[in-house]
Amino acid sequence: MPCPFEAKPRWERRKDARPQELLEAAIDLFVERGYAATRLEDVARRAGVSKGTLYLYYENKEELFKAVVRSSIVPVIGEAEVSVAEFEGHSAELLRHLIHSWWQRLGATKASGIIKLVTAEADNFPELARFYQEEVINRGTRTMSSMLERGIERGEFRPIDVHLMTQVLIAPMLMLITWKHSVGPCPRAELEPQAFLDTFLDMALHGLLPPAA
Repeated sequence: MPCPFEAKPRWERRKDARPQELLEAAIDLFVERGYAATRLEDVARRAGVSKGTLYLYYENKEELFKAVVRSSIVPVIGEAEVSVAEFEGHSAELLRHLIHSWWQRLGATKASGIIKLVTAEADNFPELARFYQEEVINRGTRTMSSMLERGIERGEFRPIDVHLMTQVLIAPMLMLITWKHSVGPCPRAELEPQAFLDTFLDMALHGLLPPAA
């Protein structure tokens, strides 16, 4: 008769959680130290496992970094793609939804530090830059462009250069992330993210000129 108090060893119960624990430790260290200064042994130590255990899941630091991006950033882009494909309302509301969802799901989280990291270290790690370009930047810009094309086709936006306007819409969001993860002479409290995004959306949708008389 089996012992009713028999339990599996702790390491077995935690085994399935280890990849997620490693990813959480990795994103913390990548954001704190940057890609170059992050060591795998430090990631393992913070996750509470041996370096050998880390290698069971991730072959090297590059693969670990890619896993961090695919678990924290790529799903947000996937959600945005679905929103553009399935949204039924006005394109102005779709734009608001995309911008605010982006901040809530990514900009306001620790994963936003990965975006600044890539910007700062891309020249030194071209393979990672190519990976990020393909899986994040290209998909993100296509999503924003398709939202603009939708609005134009439906007569909800005026005809514009979609490529240029996509860059114009993305730039303030990148600036907000840079501000969040930078230390400068101006107090960060002077810039409230939601108010900034609302003001940006108001300008993007209405412009600076008063209505024609």
